Amino acid sequence: MSAPRRRLVQGLTWISIALFVVLVLVVIWQVFTRQVLQSPSGWTTTVSQYLFIWLVLFSVAMVFGERGHVAVDFFARLMPRPAQRVTSVLVELSVLAFALLGLVWGGIRGMSISFDQAIPGLPVTVGQMYLALPIAGVLIALFALEDLVRAARGDDMLAGDDAQTEAALQSAGADADGAPEDGRPSADGPTPASPTSPTEQKEA
Repeated sequence: MSAPRRRLVQGLTWISIALFVVLVLVVIWQVFTRQVLQSPSGWTTTVSQYLFIWLVLFSVAMVFGERGHVAVDFFARLMPRPAQRVTSVLVELSVLAFALLGLVWGGIRGMSISFDQAIPGLPVTVGQMYLALPIAGVLIALFALEDLVRAARGDDMLAGDDAQTEAALQSAGADADGAPEDGRPSADGPTPASPTSPTEQKEA
């Protein structure tokens, strides 16, 4: 991980932690006013909803920066190195397209439609709350662009090294040559020795 990327991920981590702490405090205050004061606060529900949206989007960008998402790369490791590179490039292009079209373009469009729509009880508008979408989209696109360059050069994380590829091939071969599903020994396996009678044991 490059130094600028590491610093950006650390910044996103602290932002996510701060949003989570504020969200917890808002929810605690909401429960306190509802159950103890018997006078529910009107703004806490709306604030907690938008805080949760911002928390999720910034956390997603942080995990993208760490490359911490789950990746099922078993079949990719079975491919030849050129095919692994092509697969990695296609994956990063898909992520980049989703970030730019779904989050950046879609978020800006949503902001333009509802920018003047007021939120009852809050001094902000719905469009301003949608600002989290293009921000997260730009961050994810930057991470995906760096990963795309690494994938094109063949040094990405999807393409495992030779030892990992060999281990995957051995695992696939072991599964194919394993015991039958009913648990019985195979026909080619060793047959159990027949028990000897007491007479045969004495003669021996």
